[in-house]
Amino acid sequence: MIYHIRHITRFDYGNQVKFARCNLRLKPIDWPGQHLEDYTLTVEPVGRLGPAHAEAGLANVTRLVVDTPVRTLSIESAARVTVDRLIPIPDASDPTLADIAAWARASHDLSAAGPANYIYPSPLIPLDPEIGDWCAQDLTPDRGCLEAGMALALRIQRDFQFDGTATFVDTPPRDAFRQRRGVCQDFAQIMITGLRAAGLPAAYASGYIRTIPPPGQPRLVGADATHAWVLLWCGPVRGWVGIDPTNGIWMAGDHIVMAVGRDYAEIAPVDGVVLGSGAQQMDVSVDVEPLEGGLSYSTAP
Repeated sequence: MIYHIRHITRFDYGNQVKFARCNLRLKPIDWPGQHLEDYTLTVEPVGRLGPAHAEAGLANVTRLVVDTPVRTLSIESAARVTVDRLIPIPDASDPTLADIAAWARASHDLSAAGPANYIYPSPLIPLDPEIGDWCAQDLTPDRGCLEAGMALALRIQRDFQFDGTATFVDTPPRDAFRQRRGVCQDFAQIMITGLRAAGLPAAYASGYIRTIPPPGQPRLVGADATHAWVLLWCGPVRGWVGIDPTNGIWMAGDHIVMAVGRDYAEIAPVDGVVLGSGAQQMDVSVDVEPLEGGLSYSTAP
């Protein structure tokens, strides 16, 4: 499947902003099962763009500098991505969670994708005994890694209610857990908290998911949004496997990975410093458009 992705972020400032320096992580990374074919980034009315290095996580980072006074700023990214990703199938030969934890602790891979980087708590996803105990019901050490991961995701989907008004971007996982409601970021953070409590490498994936309108209804342009889910490292053969606790599904042909990190702070689509006074309003519009054919529901052993 080939997707065209259009992501627009617009800032309206209460007063003129004299200077801004931002990190943009809007260019999807190449990841197993997907390839970036084309990408453009446009900033209006002004702005200088240049390359930057990812300080943490796996992301394509662009530095934006605005040194001319502005009242509005529009950042538009457009990408064409090919996704050909098989749906994982749990198998009796899968390594156990005990195997995964031991391999991750012994790993000498110090790259940004190395499993040992994702065992420990991170600033936005601290260890939490209450969440760890709740998740441990599905994470017995002798259980197969894929089977256990999906079981936990399905329980989160079943027991938690999606509520776009219940949390904010900086809501701690504990708060969302205790009220049993939130959005995709909250559900991913809760699942990652539980996996790490069990000694398992778990990463935060940010990106897009194709939304399918009800039968007979047109696809709404601009109504999509960025999405978050979990990557669980399942050993050197399986590698990183994506699990979506919001929807209770595997990461497959509908998911496009934009960036991967320990938590949202490492891979936020836009962050930075703005010098000015007054309030600001940010509006985000995302459109994920399939360009050819239907999804392939092939499966991987």
